[in-house]
Amino acid sequence: MPARVHAILVARPGDPARAQLTRTLDALRRQSTPPAAVTVVVTGSAAALRRDGLDGLVEGVIEARASTSFAEAIRLASPRVAEGSAVWLLAQDTVPAPDALQQLAGALERSPSALIAAPKLVRQDDDREIVSLGVSMNRFGRAVELAADELDQGQHDAAEDALAADIRGMLIRAEARDALRPDPALGGADEGLDLGVRARLGGGRVVLVPAARVAVAPDGPAAPPRRESARAWAVRRAQLHRRLAYAPAPAVPLHWLSLLPLALWRSIVHLVGKRPAAVAPEWGAALAAMVQLAAVGRARGAIRSFRRASWASIAPLRVSREHLRLRLDDGHGSERGAVSELHFFSGGGAWAVLAALVVSIACFTPLLAWEALGGGALLPLRDTVGALWADAAWGRRGLGLGIVGPADPFAAVIALAGTLWPGWPSYVLLVIWLLALPLAVLGGWFAATRVTDRAGLRILGGALWALAPTFLTALVEGRPAAVILHLLLPWLFHTAVVAHRSWGAAGAASLLTAATVACAPVLAPALLLLWLVAVGIALGGRRVRGAVRLIWVLIPAIALSAPLAYAQIQRGGVWSLLADPGFVRAGAGLGADADGRAVLATGFPSADRGGWEWFAGPGIAAWVPLLLVPLGLLALISTVSPRWRAGITLLVVAVAGLATAFFAVGVVVSFANGEGVPIWPGTGLSLAWIGIVGAALVALDTALTLGPLRAVAGLAAAGALAVCAVPPLLAVHTGHSALREGPQSTLPAFVSAQARGDRDLGTLVLTPLNDGSLSAELVWGSSETLGAQSTLRSTAARTSERGLAEDAVDLISARDFDAAAALAEDGVSFVLLAQAPGEEDRARALRGSAVTAIDQRPGFIPAGETARGVLWRLDVEAAPRPGLTAGQAAVARTITTVQLVIVFAALLLSVPTRASRRAARSRSRIVGRAPDEPLVLPRRRTNGGAAGAADADAARPAEEASGADAATGAAGAARDADGAKGAASGGARDDASSRSVPRDAEDHEEVEAGR
Repeated sequence: MPARVHAILVARPGDPARAQLTRTLDALRRQSTPPAAVTVVVTGSAAALRRDGLDGLVEGVIEARASTSFAEAIRLASPRVAEGSAVWLLAQDTVPAPDALQQLAGALERSPSALIAAPKLVRQDDDREIVSLGVSMNRFGRAVELAADELDQGQHDAAEDALAADIRGMLIRAEARDALRPDPALGGADEGLDLGVRARLGGGRVVLVPAARVAVAPDGPAAPPRRESARAWAVRRAQLHRRLAYAPAPAVPLHWLSLLPLALWRSIVHLVGKRPAAVAPEWGAALAAMVQLAAVGRARGAIRSFRRASWASIAPLRVSREHLRLRLDDGHGSERGAVSELHFFSGGGAWAVLAALVVSIACFTPLLAWEALGGGALLPLRDTVGALWADAAWGRRGLGLGIVGPADPFAAVIALAGTLWPGWPSYVLLVIWLLALPLAVLGGWFAATRVTDRAGLRILGGALWALAPTFLTALVEGRPAAVILHLLLPWLFHTAVVAHRSWGAAGAASLLTAATVACAPVLAPALLLLWLVAVGIALGGRRVRGAVRLIWVLIPAIALSAPLAYAQIQRGGVWSLLADPGFVRAGAGLGADADGRAVLATGFPSADRGGWEWFAGPGIAAWVPLLLVPLGLLALISTVSPRWRAGITLLVVAVAGLATAFFAVGVVVSFANGEGVPIWPGTGLSLAWIGIVGAALVALDTALTLGPLRAVAGLAAAGALAVCAVPPLLAVHTGHSALREGPQSTLPAFVSAQARGDRDLGTLVLTPLNDGSLSAELVWGSSETLGAQSTLRSTAARTSERGLAEDAVDLISARDFDAAAALAEDGVSFVLLAQAPGEEDRARALRGSAVTAIDQRPGFIPAGETARGVLWRLDVEAAPRPGLTAGQAAVARTITTVQLVIVFAALLLSVPTRASRRAARSRSRIVGRAPDEPLVLPRRRTNGGAAGAADADAARPAEEASGADAATGAAGAARDADGAKGAASGGARDDASSRSVPRDAEDHEEVEAGR
């Protein structure tokens, strides 16, 4: 043993710390060979320690600032260490075993090359678990624990050589104690690793002494931070500091310049790895490393003054990727760990989608021969993908004169859809209509996997969702926003109900929520209500992580909607925020009276009850709602089923959707040709439908337990709904659908050809109306497009284009003025006098007089009669459309950048990884399962009772997890998967004798990336 050992003990003030310090001092007194002296450094007031009195073992007490780190405290005590003394680094929570110091000192004596001896750290409350035994690093310089969080079965007692170790309990040889002082710039992380690296460079080594046991607590002065964000910041800061300190001198500037780009890249990796809490610490650590150049210089100087060996001596002790993969491959990626599989193909889901495709082709056969889709609220899309996304950004709108502001979020949905068919974006709408039924079955099938694990009921759920009256009505009437919404809702349900479990589900749910609100802003209040309930349940159950994930679900929707909301609120149009996006089509709809709401209560969004009035007459149509009674009864039965919490929650969703429909039908905020158009109530009914279908599946899955009874009830509900869907499915063939072969442009072919490629040519479209008024609209480009529509314009009670409107009226009047020059100043190149549908005498007379007036105006060259109306070309060069001002361009860039960053972050969170898929399979997909409800596992071949027992063990954690879900219902907020030890991680200790699983999640991500 060295002639003298001086222990430096760092402590904090306070009663818990004093109790820990007392245990540590008692342990030092009981050492078989006690240290010659102990210096206590208190980071705070040391008055209480001095009052307690100290024996001869403690040679002095140093009082330091409360913010003093462990490394700084060691430096304060170093001058009190006598020459020739080895230094033992301890903290208030490090309780050594009676022979710990003797074992450490003996190791230094037996190995002259050893400069540091490190003990085995075990938990204070359970000394059978290893906290740390040896530390290394990978080729990127990140610290990797060699043995941590394992049961101590003596499996590592033969280990001796290591690159480094945890700093707690280290014994440093006297000859090296001045050179091997902890570096304060590391910020409390990787201090032991840094000492080990410097010892190797000094020609020495670190020896592990497993026989020397030191019990530690997780909250001591030398322990890493317990909060996840604080730990991530400290670890990354230490890693970057060591990188700058260890790098060759010519490479230091390059490393310094790479800090911010590397932070951006690692932020992306963190989001993909479902670690959003590490993004802010990543940037904080990068900025801290950039300004700590003086600390880097001191660290490099200390290494240079002590260095005796080359950096090549470090390489053999680094941890390779192969080593990490071997240690992390604990078998949980295999099928044996799965307790809930989809069985999409074997369960018949694929066949159901294929059958729906056949039905869709049979019902929409004419669409196969069409080049584009039109009719109803359908319009062409832009010619180029760039123009599609330009319409989705803040800037000038594609209709009207000088309208600058935010785009409707629905324009981004249209741009995304059009990008899928970049050669001819308008064709994507026709593809959506052809695939609508199979896509609805697919979405409904996946949504049903959150309710039942029975293959037949999942198929039933997909069929019921595809045959919803509101969905078929939207298809027949040509409502693109409503159709896309109905296709999105089941996926929103599928992800949102488990958003509290994982960041992957939360990321996907956030994107789907944003798209849902974009397609149907009127659903925002109902979704907000359901979200508040879910967050409240999560917080009430003290599942903070789950609540944080649920909070993120609304962030992308807020980011996309906030600019438009601000613009509408500024002009006093609060209710306009709920307006339907896209093309506003005036026409007969349900009224806001008792009769109209009675029709809504039966589940139909139109007065003809899904086409039954033209199909069978008003008398029979009045009895058609009875076909939905079996489904409604099943939904009500769910409230008395074993899974009644989930049933009630789903019925709350149905009530929220129905209330939204009742509210929407009475709100008029949009205008078309001077006529008020109420919000379409079908979107609210779609939300209600998902609640009703889900509740019905709950009843069939749990309440009707007899197989024949379940089959009869399910077939009765599906058969009745299929009969109800006959008229809309035949509407295209019978001519009762609004769908038509769409034009490639809403403007004459001559204008469309001139503006090909989305050139900014202005066309003034004048439409005489039946009440004797005149509608004037300025269209930019080759056509009026769906993505260019803006609720800023459709909800405006007063026009902001008074000058253009006056010129349009004067154009067809007797006023003597240079009309061509006035219109050319506004960028108008063409004038189109269109004919309104169902034109009456007053409109016809106005149109005739307008033709005569314009023909007599100089500067207007007749282009002839077209299918769209009478066209004139201005003989005056039109002024170019003004661009954005510098201030407007800055606002556009800022808003677009913020929105893209948030959406990109959500997209990265939603990207599935192997680890996230494995975690999802390890838990039951069903949300709201009753605690005593059996879990149906996939069947496997087993070889004896051992395999059967393994299956039973695998099922048990999932049943416990599903029991927690049952306590919160289908709205979300179940036991947090990250806080509970479920089936995905429960077996990590079972094979501790042969492997170790590091705590650092980045180790896992590196291995997963390398597979």
